[in-house]
Amino acid sequence: MRKIFVSDIFGRTPALENLCRAVGSDIGIVDPYAGKEMRFQTEQEAYDFFMANVGMNAYCDLLQSRLEQTTIPIILVGFSVGASALWQISESLSCEKVKRVVCFYGSQIRHSTEINPSVVVEHFLPVHEAGFSVEEMANRLLGKENIILHNTTYLHGFMNELSKNYSKLGYRKYVELLRKCIY
Repeated sequence: MRKIFVSDIFGRTPALENLCRAVGSDIGIVDPYAGKEMRFQTEQEAYDFFMANVGMNAYCDLLQSRLEQTTIPIILVGFSVGASALWQISESLSCEKVKRVVCFYGSQIRHSTEINPSVVVEHFLPVHEAGFSVEEMANRLLGKENIILHNTTYLHGFMNELSKNYSKLGYRKYVELLRKCIY
């Protein structure tokens, strides 16, 4: 079974590659910049570049295209905008092909809680978001079919060494969880 990590706005970075290696072997990466390392200095710089040059719709299209090329069963793990992109396409995913979707702090999900995923989507929610109520978003998702919600005690970005909200403790905890749930 193939494992694919779907990156946040930083794209493919040494930090994401380290995360892939920490979780296991042979993990593919989908990122919004076609594998080019962008070397953003700040999250704001990464966000501004993503919004001006890619955007959510194009990232979803890129992700759909990559998934269509995959012929073997896959497990998908998304982070931030990658998690939000997975959520956006979750109604059209085939349960024969996609065996599991794991989303970490997909904040844009709040704009599309009407989506009904065709595969099980597991969300790891941050303890807090500055721009909206995580609890309110979770309440809108509760009770929907194919959705599993987990509250964490960490902030948005805790799995990314480049994020101001990176948590070494949270990273270790969820690397171990990912090892168990995708292998």
